[in-house]
Amino acid sequence: MNQYVTGAVIKELREKNKMTQLQLAEKLRVSDKAISRWETGKGYPDITLLESIADAFSISVTELISGNTVYNANVSANMLRSKFYICPVCGNVIHSMGEAVIHCHGILLTPAEAEETNEDHMISIERVEDEYYVRIKHEMTKKHYISFIAAISHDRIQMVKLYPEGNAEARVKINGVKRIYFYCNRDGLFYSALRFDKS
Repeated sequence: MNQYVTGAVIKELREKNKMTQLQLAEKLRVSDKAISRWETGKGYPDITLLESIADAFSISVTELISGNTVYNANVSANMLRSKFYICPVCGNVIHSMGEAVIHCHGILLTPAEAEETNEDHMISIERVEDEYYVRIKHEMTKKHYISFIAAISHDRIQMVKLYPEGNAEARVKINGVKRIYFYCNRDGLFYSALRFDKS
């Protein structure tokens, strides 16, 4: 049976934080023998201690349970460092401005790696007054389609959800947009950097 948190994770986090078993025990108000039992797999912390353990290591409970600590260097939240997580089961799209631990349908999602547009995924971007009219030359069947188009600037994202049998197009406000992303349900995430005049 998988436990909600393993002793190996606790030991790794304790050592990363240059903490002794005794120091961690004092923070959690348990004995150092309890910490030793957890780390050797002879016992597990009570579930009521999860929040305190996470706080001791300055991480979230989700990071503690998953065993994946997120070190987000993107503290200024620059939207150009956006990441998209797409669930292979339901197609759910989750956006983050930096590193995150995301689960959907019990699956740990990894951020989609964006590729530059290619001949199979041609994009047309036309400036019309204060908007960009974005079109993607792509079939839109129930089995093969573009799921979304997103326009990203330094401080905002505009995302348009698309549906099979609709059109692979969207209008977005210019608002300093620097990149356009779109997602093909078969081939993944693509992007195009805008090369229009600065506005």
